Amino acid sequence: MTHLRVVLADDELVARARLRRLLAAVPDVTVAGECDRGDALHEALRAADADVVLLDIEMPGVSGLEALRLLPEPRPYVIFCTAHAEHAVAAFDVGAVDYVTKPVEAGRLSLAIERARRAVAARSERVTANVHRRLAIETREGVLLLDPAEIAFAEIDGALVTIHVGERRVLSDLALAELEARLPSSFLRVQRRALLNLDHV
Repeated sequence: MTHLRVVLADDELVARARLRRLLAAVPDVTVAGECDRGDALHEALRAADADVVLLDIEMPGVSGLEALRLLPEPRPYVIFCTAHAEHAVAAFDVGAVDYVTKPVEAGRLSLAIERARRAVAARSERVTANVHRRLAIETREGVLLLDPAEIAFAEIDGALVTIHVGERRVLSDLALAELEARLPSSFLRVQRRALLNLDHV
């Protein structure tokens, strides 16, 4: 189960206390921070390294909706917890995972947390997949991590293999056959001295 670090953003002390109590019963959730103003949300999230924020809408400073729009990407997943049901459409328009109305009930909050947990896990899988897709190429300047999808073709140029990535040319001591073995099936040996990425044709 993916562990979640959660920040509570609500100007009402009683509302934050209720959320803390309800979250204490949800497995693998840590309340990592709190704030009571919309304009303090960015700093609270940065300090907490949070995965999820439970965010009220009507707060001093800026509203929860405005605070969310101001957050840089990648931002935590947001569950709005508010007494104002009329903002639901706007909340989903800015990317909310869920919208829970006050008074927040345990079962409803647990459902929202599980939705956020699935989203966090999916993001982590995408990041891992992207890291694994990178190809480590040793060059005379050091090791470069290249995305195979960005490689147009590779060719033997003198004693070295030249890898063409966009406008760049990367020289490597790697043998062309070894490079071919590490590349996906979209690459074809079009001649003895060249590999072509068919996705670029």
